[in-house]
Amino acid sequence: MGHKLRGLYAITPDTADGARLLAGVEAALSGGCRILQYRDKVSTMAESVVRARALRQLTRRFGAKLLINDDLALAILVEADGVHLGRDDGNLMAARAMLGPKLILGASCYADFAAAQAADAAGADYVAFGAVYPSPTKPQAALATPELFSRASTLRAARCAIGGITLANAAPLIAAGADLLAVITDLFSAPNITARAAAYQRLFEEAQA
Repeated sequence: MGHKLRGLYAITPDTADGARLLAGVEAALSGGCRILQYRDKVSTMAESVVRARALRQLTRRFGAKLLINDDLALAILVEADGVHLGRDDGNLMAARAMLGPKLILGASCYADFAAAQAADAAGADYVAFGAVYPSPTKPQAALATPELFSRASTLRAARCAIGGITLANAAPLIAAGADLLAVITDLFSAPNITARAAAYQRLFEEAQA
């Protein structure tokens, strides 16, 4: 553990077009994104393995980290850098034991600080709070307030914000203490994905200046 996780955290959008997915990810990585989560709710298992392997090659080329959403077995199969687990996706302590100390474990904590404390104690490398803004991906999600990020400064785990994030509303989250900004729609629907990724990375650089 002890990964220094900071910056734009790109999460893949659902799409039936594998070539478009890879092109979009390559554009985001070209813009400086160094953390990618493969999230796929539409593909078959066989398709997911093919896509995950292609993303593994792509992220390695850019020196970026690849995490797999909700699927520990797939993460291990493609030699990903880690896994992200939601509330119902398995036991965090068991996942940590399977991943070992070097791979990344992320946990969805929604708007629940107690869940973040439990995830931190179980060995999570980052805890994700969200939705921080109304999100097109999960419109029914309870909103996580900026205060959660300052409260979570007591945790060892990095703090990730997710849900409805755009370039226009991202800066206050970094100011509140978010180490990672998980973005799907505002990144992959941008007219220029490379430029959008670079703009997100600049927000973190400006916050440290």
